[in-house]
Amino acid sequence: MIEQVAIAFERKDYQTAAKLLKQLLAESPENPWVQFYLARLHEVSQKRQDAEKIYRQLLRDTTNTKIVTQARQGLRRLQELEQEERQRAISQAMAQASNTELGVLVLEPLSNELKTEASRKFAQIMQLDPYTARLMLPSRGWRLYRSGQVGELKFYGEQLQQASIPCFWTTIAQIQQIQVFQVKYFLESAQQATVVCCNQLNQLGSLTFDWLEVKAQVIGLLPIFEEVVDRDVRGKLERKTQIQDYAQFCDLHLPGRRCILRLYDNGYDFQQGVKIITQASQNTIRINWNSLLSWVEQQLPQVKIWSDFTPFADTVLEQTEMLGQIQSHIHLLRREQTNWDPAFHLYSGLVFVKDVMMSNGL
Repeated sequence: MIEQVAIAFERKDYQTAAKLLKQLLAESPENPWVQFYLARLHEVSQKRQDAEKIYRQLLRDTTNTKIVTQARQGLRRLQELEQEERQRAISQAMAQASNTELGVLVLEPLSNELKTEASRKFAQIMQLDPYTARLMLPSRGWRLYRSGQVGELKFYGEQLQQASIPCFWTTIAQIQQIQVFQVKYFLESAQQATVVCCNQLNQLGSLTFDWLEVKAQVIGLLPIFEEVVDRDVRGKLERKTQIQDYAQFCDLHLPGRRCILRLYDNGYDFQQGVKIITQASQNTIRINWNSLLSWVEQQLPQVKIWSDFTPFADTVLEQTEMLGQIQSHIHLLRREQTNWDPAFHLYSGLVFVKDVMMSNGL
């Protein structure tokens, strides 16, 4: 009867093949040839996951070389079909001009209990081996997984979300549209606050806002690099660039106004405006900054503080080409440019965009 099944498949008479297999499955369900043709029937019926499962089981459990060879061929056909469909779907996603814009795909953290199943799905979607897939999924903070044309990122992102793998994507243009004001000091503060600040053209002015408008607070450390003279392993003098200190930043997000108020320790005038800190002129910048942060947090007791910039930066610093497209709005005196500055603005901008998405129910 197996020969009759094989002939039916050759003739593409799948109805007859299905009837014969039904009888064979009742008589000898463990027969590897019966299982093989069952997988073939699943394959031509577009039940690809069922077909793949049987093909892989045959590769594990069968020693018959003919069955092993044909099971491998079946898996190859399934992979080729999946690849063709993937490329076709990506091409359709890229059809609109807006989908060719530069964007980023960000993975959100997963608990360790969910990682085993999630890494299996992630490996399948992104065509990775399971070990690499598990390493890619973050447990704490965000991981910038990929940059590229946003249409393709959206295609992958939607598949990941359907597999219960939390992620989001956005264009760099959306982040660049956010206005950034450099805060010099708080002029006054009650239910409404007023800051003296500079806009993106470095024009000095003031901005008054309600504390309730602030929806997120982002803090981060940016390294300050200095060139130093040191001795190498042979005792010879050599010049090295090392981290000598850190500049501390705090962004306040006002999504209703599409803007960020950016404060940093050496750019804030602690002796002007609201008397937040006593004896500011006699304190160190670190003491003054910590006092300012504590005061800001008192005004915003319900606002989430995002403080995982450094681990996020570790996933993005090597993406020089993409970061080169981002205007950082960081005005530190540096000997040369560093990817840390646009990385912080990207992180803060992603928090901003993500919050807007959530408030819009996206």
